[in-house]
Amino acid sequence: MQIEKIEFGRFYHIFNRGNNSQDIFFEEENYRYFLKLLAKYIIPISEIYCYCLLRNHFHLLIRIKDAEDLVFSDFQFSTVETPKSFDPSRQFSHFFNAYTLAINKRYRRSGSLFEKPFERKMVEDDNYLKQLILYIHNNPKHHGLVENIEDYKWSSYPTMLSESPTKIQRGKVLAYFDDRENFALCHKNY
Repeated sequence: MQIEKIEFGRFYHIFNRGNNSQDIFFEEENYRYFLKLLAKYIIPISEIYCYCLLRNHFHLLIRIKDAEDLVFSDFQFSTVETPKSFDPSRQFSHFFNAYTLAINKRYRRSGSLFEKPFERKMVEDDNYLKQLILYIHNNPKHHGLVENIEDYKWSSYPTMLSESPTKIQRGKVLAYFDDRENFALCHKNY
């Protein structure tokens, strides 16, 4: 099976789950750490449009930055040498490996945490992008974790409704729905 290459300047739905559908988040601290690593490894190469973290899987909707928009000082390297080029897929590999190492150490486990390869689907039109936003934010309700999606704290949905500072592309997401009120209504009616 050919793995789709992640291209600069494109939107992607990135998702994955634990090996054999096992949990990847065991306690609240894990969710926070995942988001911290997301900021460290993925925000330098992309804009985050929305996310949802569930006990055994996650969803991200991102736009990979254009290559010329990358700021090399935003990247943290584990080696002394700065790479000559950046590969978005490699950043995801660093991200997942860092999270797996931390989980394995903390819970005295070994081996792969995630299924490989991680899933990625290019998003090529605005209607699909809007549907993905609705799908991702409604995932906790779909899985029976909450009755109201605003009650689920490991999703970008509450951030979209707030005024607090965020690294999520809130303004761009809300613009797809015209305004905050329509955004909330579309999610409610999904």
